[in-house]
Amino acid sequence: MVLRAILSVVRLSRFFDHFVELHTPEVLNFSLARDRNFPKSWHTIMTIEPSSIGQDLYDLIVKLYPICRSITGGGTRQTLQILKESIPLEVREVPTGTQVFDWIVPKEWNIKDAYIKNARGEKIVDFAVSSLHILNYSLPVRTKLELEELKPHLFTLSDSPDWIPYRTSYYKENWGFCLAHNQYLQLEAGEYEVFIDSSLEPGYLTYGEYYLPGESEEEVLISCHICHPSLANDNLSGNAIATFLAQYLRETSRRYSYRFLFIPGTIGSITWLSLNEDKIANIKHGLVLTCLGDSGHFTYKKSRRGNAEIDRIIAHLLATSSKEYEMIDFYPYGYDERQYCSPGFNLPVGCLMRSRHGTFPEYHTSADNLDFIKPESLAESFALCRSIVDALEANKTYLNQNPKCEPQLGKRGLYRTMGGHQDSGFNEMALLWVLNLSDGKNSLLDIAERSQIPFEVIAAATRALCECKLLVDSSIISEL
Repeated sequence: MVLRAILSVVRLSRFFDHFVELHTPEVLNFSLARDRNFPKSWHTIMTIEPSSIGQDLYDLIVKLYPICRSITGGGTRQTLQILKESIPLEVREVPTGTQVFDWIVPKEWNIKDAYIKNARGEKIVDFAVSSLHILNYSLPVRTKLELEELKPHLFTLSDSPDWIPYRTSYYKENWGFCLAHNQYLQLEAGEYEVFIDSSLEPGYLTYGEYYLPGESEEEVLISCHICHPSLANDNLSGNAIATFLAQYLRETSRRYSYRFLFIPGTIGSITWLSLNEDKIANIKHGLVLTCLGDSGHFTYKKSRRGNAEIDRIIAHLLATSSKEYEMIDFYPYGYDERQYCSPGFNLPVGCLMRSRHGTFPEYHTSADNLDFIKPESLAESFALCRSIVDALEANKTYLNQNPKCEPQLGKRGLYRTMGGHQDSGFNEMALLWVLNLSDGKNSLLDIAERSQIPFEVIAAATRALCECKLLVDSSIISEL
């Protein structure tokens, strides 16, 4: 029992150290002014310098960017192999034809080459130049067509005429090419050679899974999709941040267990849920990561429950971050949160983004490229994700050991010794709020929400009070 009490204090100590590194002195005065910057610097256990974390995230995305990914196939496997260089992913394969609830795992698609040549033998559309040029899941084709016959198989964006759209045909057999609308308008009448060297055959759906056991079997689920080809924000940013978050958690003590899923969108989460129903009861918190590399403000889509602990923690962290943000209610469209939150599961899984999918013009186009994402945005997103898991870890319930009136804080070095001068580094109100509400019923999040003091400050005050033996973890008391 004593060991558990010590571990609890150590965990809060680490959280406080992280808080000090993340937060500027301006944030420490508990001002909720919304014109201050969200923290942008930290020190990670992975010995990466704070100034380089965004660049390291960006460099991983650069490495993954050229790969032609889909919901199945070699591009997905290649992506997972690269991620395995950073974390020990278990790569799992589910055969074509496997029944997963109302769906069936589809045939596996692979592609080697594709192009369109004009009458002069010039490649005017070339898969080797951009993986977005091919309609994802295109059937193999080798033929010659007149322009009017070819046009129904060409996809463009008239409102963004210089960009290549991203289009798929996963569940309806078809073939096609995507190109800039301005290029489409310049196509001349005549015969064109069409070549697609692809295959659509029985194979496997491939996904990656990384499980980190903690003190408890209760789990935090972190999920991101790996099915998009050369799109940097959607969703290579999510892949990179999930990978670095797993690296960070691997090197820390953990109250919760963590499960990271790198899956093809929709069919991947449906498949995992279908094959792992025995694990569902352990999932207590969850987060889908996507679109985290652009310069837009943070957007959080709540779980279907709407008031799950993960929803409340993120709402509180964003509200006290001094950054513009948006909270949106759950709706049954978007990313894999809609599968995790389907009524048969109703898991507490939300979705964290910067610019919301479909709301920025670059979405699902060639403009979602390496210039669209920024290292500083990736770094800020990683910092927020780290703060989220740190808050989940630290959000416990404590019991005041001196509940009859206020204890004397000055003799414990926790109170201002001179009027107008703060020696302890703690805000008195944080200490008083923690003492007053630590009745074994209120969690640290409850206290932070009610006091409107940043969670990290409440956690730091709790650590100090534990060290002075004024607080004790209520779960330890209940076991005695």
